[in-house]
Amino acid sequence: MITAPMATAQQTIAGPIEAEILRVIDGDTVEVRAFIWPGHSVETHVRLADVDAPEIRRVECEAEREAGHAARLFVEDQLMPGGRLHIRNVTLGSFAGRVIAAITLPDNRDLGAVLIEEGLATPYSARGGWCPSLESSLETAQEASASRS
Repeated sequence: MITAPMATAQQTIAGPIEAEILRVIDGDTVEVRAFIWPGHSVETHVRLADVDAPEIRRVECEAEREAGHAARLFVEDQLMPGGRLHIRNVTLGSFAGRVIAAITLPDNRDLGAVLIEEGLATPYSARGGWCPSLESSLETAQEASASRS
């Protein structure tokens, strides 16, 4: 009997894996049909690795929602439905059916890097910054609390 090793959550598939764009969900997530081997494909959501785009739903403020719509529109302009792209460095995401990966645009640019360059996303480690008035209010409250200690 031949057995294959179990895949782990930390396993990475280097790729590139060719994929067809089905739809853009938001600035850092797209739905694709990935061609995993000849005659076989899988539909999945791909979350950009190491990038955080503003949310469209469950937002902290209206400015974040507006920035989220701008990021999604930008990605839609880059990725036409039915078009092709490549995904690489694919790992299992924390939500069922979603993977984390880098996306290479048809012109060979990295989508995450382009979003950051355009000011439509931040590196994941620097998350947020979409609600400046809310963040400054939180900082002021934290400073006041610290001065009372």
